[in-house]
Amino acid sequence: MTAAIILSGGVGLRLGGNVPKQYIEVGNKPIFQYSLEQFISCQGIDMVLLGINSEWQSWISKIVDNLHSQIPIKFSQAGATRQLTIYNALKLLENQYDVSDNDKVIIHDAARPMISHNLITECINACDHFDGVLPVLPVKNTLYMSNDGQYITQLLNRDKIFIGQAPECFKFGPYLKAHLSMSIDQLSKIRGSSELAFMHGLSIKLVPGDERNFKITTMADLNYFKNMMTDES
Repeated sequence: MTAAIILSGGVGLRLGGNVPKQYIEVGNKPIFQYSLEQFISCQGIDMVLLGINSEWQSWISKIVDNLHSQIPIKFSQAGATRQLTIYNALKLLENQYDVSDNDKVIIHDAARPMISHNLITECINACDHFDGVLPVLPVKNTLYMSNDGQYITQLLNRDKIFIGQAPECFKFGPYLKAHLSMSIDQLSKIRGSSELAFMHGLSIKLVPGDERNFKITTMADLNYFKNMMTDES
């Protein structure tokens, strides 16, 4: 079994406005729907959990119902941070569904609407042989470290540095146990899904990411996505 967890609980403060960025409409549908449609139509996905704030559930439910998905789409409660939203989804899977240690969870951001079937499938397949899988992009620019933001304190080898993307795929059992070994306060400080896995000694396989699979964070990102949708229509 492979369960997809789509994180759709963020408030998107950097874009301003009253609507979280993943619910802004582009091309006559909200941004989160693009990635949701990719996962429910991808072979190998058995169910989807949407991590959302309950205030949006009624509105999202109507959209989900109209998709007539062939696989179950369920809701889990968003947490105060990204990793706590993941934790809530993992606990729901543990408590309400017949999930074994070797089953998989593949975790994606609703604000990454250009996810492809190929990348989803590659992450799932690679997770057969590792505890986790992380798609990455190479660093194109020279990198410098500065301890104070004023002076260079260290040179970094960009050939050994990679930019992480989503979706990240994990074996359910080891990944859940890593969460259970940490306090809520510790989990709230985790910045990336694979960060936690690496901290607990899980084997994480790197696979090539996709330049199109960008995350909408700023207004420039949103406008870029709108232009992409206009060009492809």
